[in-house]
Amino acid sequence: MAISQYDDSKWWTYLDGKWHQGNPPFMGPWSDASWLGSAIFDGARAFEGVTPDLDLHCQRCERSALAFGLEPLKAGAIEELVRDGIGKFPKNTPLYLRPMFWAETNFLDPGPIETRYSISVHESAMPSTKGFSAGLSSFRRPSYEYAPTDAKAACHYANSARAIREAQGKGFDNAVLLDPAGNVSEFSTSNLFHAKDGEVHTPIPNGTLLNGITRQRVIKLLRKAGVTVHERAVPWRDVLAADEVFSTGNYGKVIPVTRIETRDLQPGPLFKKARELYWEFAHGG
Repeated sequence: MAISQYDDSKWWTYLDGKWHQGNPPFMGPWSDASWLGSAIFDGARAFEGVTPDLDLHCQRCERSALAFGLEPLKAGAIEELVRDGIGKFPKNTPLYLRPMFWAETNFLDPGPIETRYSISVHESAMPSTKGFSAGLSSFRRPSYEYAPTDAKAACHYANSARAIREAQGKGFDNAVLLDPAGNVSEFSTSNLFHAKDGEVHTPIPNGTLLNGITRQRVIKLLRKAGVTVHERAVPWRDVLAADEVFSTGNYGKVIPVTRIETRDLQPGPLFKKARELYWEFAHGG
């Protein structure tokens, strides 16, 4: 029997060779992933009849699994299953696409690992572009020496959760986390961009932030359109003094920040250009 807080009709999961409607249970108390955290995943999107960069998301999923010592499907096989799941919904349904791999029998990587996987596809509306507020978190992103930051791993999200919990307790929607050196890393759930004097700035990948696929795509699109984009170490003071701030991430793609600490902001021209360019790309432009 499915265990789910969701409407089962809006949720399909591929597990053990077949599709299940809803949210089937698939880990036990002695599954390595359930108590030792050996799970990775990736997220992609289907919306308005398109699946931008789905191949890149599946490739990153394979790389993340390998970084954990797992034995994943090849990226092409992952993508084939994801597209099969998309076909279970009416055309143009907005969907969140999540392949996931985890270790079933293992103990802190002493030898061969039994790898299991699921492919989840569920109906999920795209967020509005009204934006969100953010404040500085007291928590920080770890570097590669402290955590497996070379993978999109489930274990990272406990830190994100406590940062969001802290931010919401202060009246913000989201949190900005610094890296161990005290520079800006990213939002708790997405990558961070800011604009100043007509140029765009974003933290350089340094082993603490997820070098997001949407992040990389937006940088390429802006540069191709003639916008100067700096990837560099970003002090917190630069974000506080920015003309505009926005985020990129798979779930909402490109979203503006409307308040940073006590400063109210408006969605600016570079956010609008980034979003327009991304939508044009997603639809084959």
